[in-house]
Amino acid sequence: MSATGGQTLDRHLVGFVDLLRRAGLAVPLGSTLDFGRALAEVGISTRSGVYWAGRATLVRRPEDVDTYDEAFERHWMSSAAGSVAVAEQPTITLLLDVPEDAAVPDVDDGASDGDGDHISVRWSRTEVLASRDFADCTADELAELHDLMGGLRLFGATRRCRRLRPALHRGRPDLRRTVRAALRTGGEPIHRAFAEPGVRPRRLVLLLDVSGSMEPYARALIRFLHAAMVGRRDVEAFALGTRLTRLTRELSTRDPDAALARAAVAVTDWSGGTRLGDGLRVFNDKWGVPGMARGATVVILSDGWDRGEPSVMEEQMGRLHRVAHQVVWVNPLKASPGYAPIARGMAAALPHVDRFVEGHSLDSLRSLVALLADRVEPAGSAGVAHPGGDSVDGEQESPLQFLR
Repeated sequence: MSATGGQTLDRHLVGFVDLLRRAGLAVPLGSTLDFGRALAEVGISTRSGVYWAGRATLVRRPEDVDTYDEAFERHWMSSAAGSVAVAEQPTITLLLDVPEDAAVPDVDDGASDGDGDHISVRWSRTEVLASRDFADCTADELAELHDLMGGLRLFGATRRCRRLRPALHRGRPDLRRTVRAALRTGGEPIHRAFAEPGVRPRRLVLLLDVSGSMEPYARALIRFLHAAMVGRRDVEAFALGTRLTRLTRELSTRDPDAALARAAVAVTDWSGGTRLGDGLRVFNDKWGVPGMARGATVVILSDGWDRGEPSVMEEQMGRLHRVAHQVVWVNPLKASPGYAPIARGMAAALPHVDRFVEGHSLDSLRSLVALLADRVEPAGSAGVAHPGGDSVDGEQESPLQFLR
C-alpha cells in the first residue's frame, strides 16, 4: 500500500468511527481494528465493500443499523465529507505487536509527513484480546483467553476468626506471652504483649448459568471458575440450568483441560433451558442456607433470563441474601450500550444483590477479582455483623496475581 493510500484509508477509518461515536454508537478499539483490517482487504473504492466491512465489524445491535446507515450516507456518499471533513481529523496510527515473521505491508517513510497532528498508539494483541467481548471471539481467541485466565488468582473478602494472633501495639493484652517475655528479664514485665482476632478468607460460592442464552459466555466463564478454585479450599462451584449441578470436585484438579472435560460430562443440561429460581431453591435448601452460603461471598454469573416465576426468584434471592455476607451478580449483557435489567428474573433478583457488575471480557473479570478482594464495608456497618456472618475488618490480600 502506498503512503498516500495508507493515509487516505486511515483518514476514512478514523473519521467514520468518530462520526459513529458522536452519533451514539459504542465502538470499542477492537472493533475499530477489525474495521481497519476489513478495509485493507476490500479497499475504499466501492460503496458496497466499505458499507458491509463497517456493518460487519462496527454494528453490534440490530437497533443500531439505522444510525449506522445514516452515518454511512453522511460520511461516504458526500464527496465533501470524504475530501474535506476527514482531512481535518488527526491522523492516528495504531501499532499492533505482531510476531516477527508476520507479513507487514511496506509503508514509505513519507507516509508520516504532513501538517496534521499524529498520534501513535501501541496496543498489544493481549490487551486487545482482553477487552474483546467473549461472544465476539473465535475459537482460537477463546483458547488464548483460557490461557490468560489460567494466570488469574481470586482472593475473596476476609473475616475475623476466634483464633488470636500476635499484635504489635493494639488489641487485648496477651498474658501468656507477657509472662514468657518477663522470664527473660528476671520476672519483670518490661514488654507487654497484645493479641487480636485472626483473619481468614471467606468462603466463595460461584453459581454459573449454563442455559442457552448464556452459551456464548458460559464456555469462557467456566474457565474463570476453574481459575478461581486453583490453590484454594474454600471455593464451591455450581452450574445452573434446568437443574443444579455441583462442580466443585470436577473443577478441583489443576489441569484445566481435564477439569473442563469432567465438568462437561457432569453438566447434562448445557445450553438448555433456564430455571434460575428453581435452581436457587435447590441450592438454598440443600447447601446454601444449611451452612455453605452463611457468611460467604456468593457470585452469580448469569444474564438473568429465567423461564420460571419471578416470585420464586425473588423469594430465593431473599433467602440467599439474608445468610450470605455479600451477593455479587455478574451479567455479561450489562456492558451492552443501553442495557437495562428489565428481564423478569433479573428485575426480581436485583433488590437482593449487593454488587451488579459486567462479565463479558477478560478485563471485566479482572475488575471483578479486584472488587471481591478490596470490598469496602457500606457506611455505618463498621463493627456490625452481617446477618450471614461476621463483619470484615482485616487485611486484604493482593487481588490479582499473574503467573509469570
